Amino acid sequence: MSQISNPRIGFVSLGCPKALVDSEQILTRLRAEGYGLVPSYHDADLVIVNTCGFIDEAVTESLEAIGEALNENGKVIVTGCLGSRPDTIRAAHREVLAITGPHAYESVMAAVHQHLPPPADPFISLLPPQGLKLTPRHYAYLKIAEGCNHRCSFCIIPQLRGDLQSYPIGEVLEQASALVAAGTRELLVVSQDTSAYGVDRRYRTGFWGGRPIRSHITELAQALGELDAWVRLHYVYPYPHVDQLIPLMAEGKLLPYLDVPLQHASPRLLKAMRRPANSENTLARIRRWREICPDLTLRSTFIVGFPGETEDDFDELLDFLAEAELDRVGCFTYSPVRGASANALADPVPPEVAGDRQSRLMDLQARISAGRLRRWVGRSIPVLVDEVTEDHAIARGPADAPEIDGIVVVAGGNALPVGEFAQVRITDADEHDLYGELVS
Repeated sequence: MSQISNPRIGFVSLGCPKALVDSEQILTRLRAEGYGLVPSYHDADLVIVNTCGFIDEAVTESLEAIGEALNENGKVIVTGCLGSRPDTIRAAHREVLAITGPHAYESVMAAVHQHLPPPADPFISLLPPQGLKLTPRHYAYLKIAEGCNHRCSFCIIPQLRGDLQSYPIGEVLEQASALVAAGTRELLVVSQDTSAYGVDRRYRTGFWGGRPIRSHITELAQALGELDAWVRLHYVYPYPHVDQLIPLMAEGKLLPYLDVPLQHASPRLLKAMRRPANSENTLARIRRWREICPDLTLRSTFIVGFPGETEDDFDELLDFLAEAELDRVGCFTYSPVRGASANALADPVPPEVAGDRQSRLMDLQARISAGRLRRWVGRSIPVLVDEVTEDHAIARGPADAPEIDGIVVVAGGNALPVGEFAQVRITDADEHDLYGELVS
């Protein structure tokens, strides 16, 4: 068969889980039209690079990936968040064939068709019903919306991906059902603002399995909880209606896990960031949530070194963490983002000061995390097996999202099947991970 009748695509995927879902959508469409997918530049007739453009480091990484693809292959189409800034890409790499923005599936396919026409007869039978995935078979990201209605001063996501656009609830649940039917054991629900799902649709009623269901995060979560899989919620802003999700976690319908992007605890800094600014209310809600669901795991991320942050502001953040005792915490030093309004704020924090604050925060969090994890010693928990070695298994419990949280090391678990559940008794813990043995 000639090359033109069997065109081959190489693919580079960068960025967050939401970008990963975009990559999966594009790959699924390519495969549906009969394109072959290859893992090397030299075997590809054309390369697609799905970029990230959120912070300067991500822009640099994306431009380097484009340059590498051009050097190794020569025929490159660029998509993703950095594609919203085509001048930046063209200034560095004039030779790219085409540039599209994020979640522009039709534009990507049109560019592919122009530069590498599809075969005459698509191989539809090669396409699995759940589509092509870039994650292991046993877990998958379920993206429920695009864009964001917030206007945080440090963020340009609305400029890159637009305002909130919730997917129809029937389509979301059909995709989730197809994933579970294909063997997915864990659904990781993602969007830029998961708890705002359906606001743009005015919570319009859709249909799934012949029954009406509102486009609202609570009703979506209830329906997902009926599927035979773990359901983990990410990027959940603490709106009042989020309280309705906690009983579902206590009942076992959702994993007792909330990823809540708080960013800071100083009301003055939160106002400058254009974020909700009442840490006292947040602490009170965390206490209520844990009363309802004692095993609730809370993850959050914080920014230190934001313009104007004083030592008093930082101390407020440390005090908040000490009282909230969040289970999982990520901390980033402030990085200017081209086009973000925070760039114009006065009193930038020197990088060495921001770095010192980051270290101090993470030292405190390590102690908090170690204390929180010790609560599990002596208890039995379900785990999902990610991989096995010669003498143990590496798994994750309800408190562990893939790649960002800890793991559960299962002694003698080398015979466990990857992608399946097991019951483990926890015997030890450190600052990040748990250790256990199989329950007979």
